[in-house]
Amino acid sequence: MRRWLLVLTAATTALVLAALLVPLALLTRTHAAERATAEATARAQYVASGAGAVLGTGAAESFVEGANSPSGPATSVILADGRVLGAPAHVSDAVRLARRGRAFTYTAPDGGRLVLVPVQGPREGTAVVQVALSKGQLYEGMLASWLILAGIGLGLVLVGLLIADRLGARLVGSARRLAGVAERLSDGDLTARAAPSGPPELRLVGVELNHLAARIDELLIAERENAADLAHRLRTPMAALRLDAEGLRDQAEGERIAAGVVSLEQQVDEVIRRARKPLRTRPARADLARVTRERTAFWLPLAEDQERELTLASGDAELWVPVAEDDLAAALDALIGNVLDHTPQGTDFGVTAGVGGGGFVRLEVADAGPGFGDGAPERGASGGGSTGLGLDIVRRTAEEAGGRFTVDGGAGGTRVTLFFPQSRPFP
Repeated sequence: MRRWLLVLTAATTALVLAALLVPLALLTRTHAAERATAEATARAQYVASGAGAVLGTGAAESFVEGANSPSGPATSVILADGRVLGAPAHVSDAVRLARRGRAFTYTAPDGGRLVLVPVQGPREGTAVVQVALSKGQLYEGMLASWLILAGIGLGLVLVGLLIADRLGARLVGSARRLAGVAERLSDGDLTARAAPSGPPELRLVGVELNHLAARIDELLIAERENAADLAHRLRTPMAALRLDAEGLRDQAEGERIAAGVVSLEQQVDEVIRRARKPLRTRPARADLARVTRERTAFWLPLAEDQERELTLASGDAELWVPVAEDDLAAALDALIGNVLDHTPQGTDFGVTAGVGGGGFVRLEVADAGPGFGDGAPERGASGGGSTGLGLDIVRRTAEEAGGRFTVDGGAGGTRVTLFFPQSRPFP
């Protein structure tokens, strides 16, 4: 916008100056010609008045020669018999016309100007004084005037560009500050606020952006509190379920149900904790290799209880991805949990974390179970009696980070792969 404002100002100023300076330059040219002609006419009249007294004497030629100068116009006296005193000249129709007693000025074929004044001699008839102005003498001083006008025009253009640049810098600065606040809001920093500046329209945008940010903050707080309240309401039925489990006659069955209730309570607590956790104000980062090792170690005892062989393929090198550590752990827990819940006991599975190529990091969970058949279930649909949300959460975790999610399920097993853009650790 700043560049276009400068271009528009330069073009507008140039057009206005052209409309003013071109006529002024032509007027200067005309004024220079008129001034030179007036001076030549005065010279011709002076020579005519002096020559009238000395014509026919020996002093006439000296008088005319003294009227000429190297830098002045060529001055000559054409006598009635055709002889020429002073600068060279020839008898033309204009000279013959001037001998009839008429003084006049006319433009020569070479672009100069001739001034003719008749002189009545005492004995030799009518002579003619001719003052010849060359084209350069006629427009002498005009170039300097034009250069002055051009300098004035250039100075006005530069002043206009300077004013436009300052105005453009103010407009662009205000717009960039608004864009910076909008970018901070998009990154999750709901404390970002704009300081309205610039023209009234941009100040109005800043005020409305602040209102929008405040409204988003209010809605998110209300949404988190609603989620926390809903999760908190589950505590009462879970407590009743635990009491029912403790009252079962089959102690083993009661312990199994109680363990499930405890796990459910932990999940509810995690929902409440996440719902009331403030939004992040700095970009998320996590070491995929470390999270993979930690979560695999967490699930290993349960896999051994189910007589499964868990294979981990992850080096010691750091694999940083733009995902929060808890979100990454939740996605991996969901994938491993699906294997443990929906494949027969004794089904082996493996977890792999490594470089996926093209600037991506790969996380893969593969098992030797029966697979999905016709592909991964859609959100909310499950053939295993669950909610069907686990894989959708995993997919969103990858896609929101700028990665992708693939599922390869068949009779020979299932392979779920997540690709994350490779990131840098926090400094």
